Amino acid sequence: MSRPATRRRVIAALAGGTAAVVALVGCVQSDRDEPAAGGEGGDVDSTFVFAASADPASLDPAFASDGESFRVSRQIFEGLVGVEAGTADPAPLLAESWEQSDDGLSYTFQLQDGVTFHDGTDFDATAVCANFDRWYNFTGVAQAESMAYYYTSLFKGYADSPEDAVYDSCAVDDDLVATVTLAQPFAGFISALSLPAFAMQSPAALEEFGADDVGGTEEAPTLSEYANGHPVGTGPFQFEAWERGAQLELSAYGDYWGDQGQVQEIIFRVIDDPTARRQALEAGDIDGYDLVSPADASALEEDGYLIESRDPFTILYLGMNQQVPELQDPRVRQAITMAIDRDQLVSQTLPEGTEVANQFIPPSVAGYNDDITEYAYDPDAARALLADAGYPDGFTVQFNYPTNVSRPYMPNPEEIFTNLSAQLEEVGITVDPQPNAWSPDYLDRIQGGADHGLHLLGWTGDYNDTDNFLGVFFGSQSNEWGFDNQQLFDDLAAARAEPDLDAQIPLYEAINEEVATFAPGVPLAHPAPSLAFSERVESYPTSPVNDEVFNLIELSS
Repeated sequence: MSRPATRRRVIAALAGGTAAVVALVGCVQSDRDEPAAGGEGGDVDSTFVFAASADPASLDPAFASDGESFRVSRQIFEGLVGVEAGTADPAPLLAESWEQSDDGLSYTFQLQDGVTFHDGTDFDATAVCANFDRWYNFTGVAQAESMAYYYTSLFKGYADSPEDAVYDSCAVDDDLVATVTLAQPFAGFISALSLPAFAMQSPAALEEFGADDVGGTEEAPTLSEYANGHPVGTGPFQFEAWERGAQLELSAYGDYWGDQGQVQEIIFRVIDDPTARRQALEAGDIDGYDLVSPADASALEEDGYLIESRDPFTILYLGMNQQVPELQDPRVRQAITMAIDRDQLVSQTLPEGTEVANQFIPPSVAGYNDDITEYAYDPDAARALLADAGYPDGFTVQFNYPTNVSRPYMPNPEEIFTNLSAQLEEVGITVDPQPNAWSPDYLDRIQGGADHGLHLLGWTGDYNDTDNFLGVFFGSQSNEWGFDNQQLFDDLAAARAEPDLDAQIPLYEAINEEVATFAPGVPLAHPAPSLAFSERVESYPTSPVNDEVFNLIELSS
């Protein structure tokens, strides 16, 4: 895996007591016939064409949770905190340093000087506080799981319901110094700020284009003018145009504060079929694509294409909605777990390098439990449990899965659905197929209401913190899982508030065991997604958390 240079950032950590300080010491070949002038493109063709598997769901990262939205967001926006190249660990970005108070409730950020938003306005402490206060003051549909997914999951409450809120306030101490105060400790706060959902956006543009003017319902929200075509950040690329279902165009921001790099124009072409993406690469119509089908990776590499694989930092799971009466019984959920041969699923449908999962976090994340209770593949035991639960002849359940999409944790959902359906049918569970197009229908259906049963979904870890997996999935009541388990919610809240990692690890090990016996779903696999690039791509900033910004791509002529 390539390890290109970082975005002018280095971590230096100093500790005093419990205080922590971190300091910074389609579009076809004709689209790129003419090299762009300026920047660092030189004689290199500076237009980079990347095949996306789907449109972004939103150009406002605060109202997004999907990988294609965040792929675009990472080019346009930056947060206070970034990710150290090639890792899942936090690093300074728009904040060049920060200090944490002894009680873990306040964080003072020293900001980079000379940074501007793409609309020419200054990035400063006032802008930082405007963004934090914006998130906290979301109302109505904006608070829905299908909209502010990350803020709701991680910060728990809003100004109109502050009882459980993690955020309290933000103060402008100086032009380039802002202090964020929390209402309760959140050990993963700094790491969480590396999420695109918490990127800094131009307050002027947010106001001008009505960023918070969202409508519709929780099940079918509608986006603002801003989220549909006016995103303004501080990143190396600025928005140009978006033709839905076809392509999205970005151009280099001339006043970018960091290293601009060779790429001066990005074209994201929407190609939802993996075979069509491979054919576009072979035809020279694109420079690269993600989510390479397992069958294609070896053949492309043999033909001279660059294949990059991310370290597995993902989880693919079979979710169970406990609003469905049959799925409320833990014996049924455990039986479903025992009905699935995960080894077969991985070997037949998932990329090389994929690891079989037995819990909802990868082995590299703190709190992974080596002694967890497992429900091994055993169809006979599954049938016996179903009979014990009152279903000797099985039952029928909806099985929801997405179509026309590939995700890092789920490169081929239709194949995975077919494989799992056959296994469930063997133990007497009749599947009622419920396919939905990924954007916007599938996530809205799973996260926006109760009309779903078993469902395929997953997660690419955003940063190296257990709460980013377990807390996001099971930290509170949600439409996806449909259960109310206050003990689990309380245990996760206690673990996320523990600032000492050594003390936190056994808490999460116990929670992993608690989740295993409760069986809200079946952890299936930790897929290792691959990317493929044309020969002119010399290096690509591969990241386990997809923090891949295209100004770091190195191209040959």
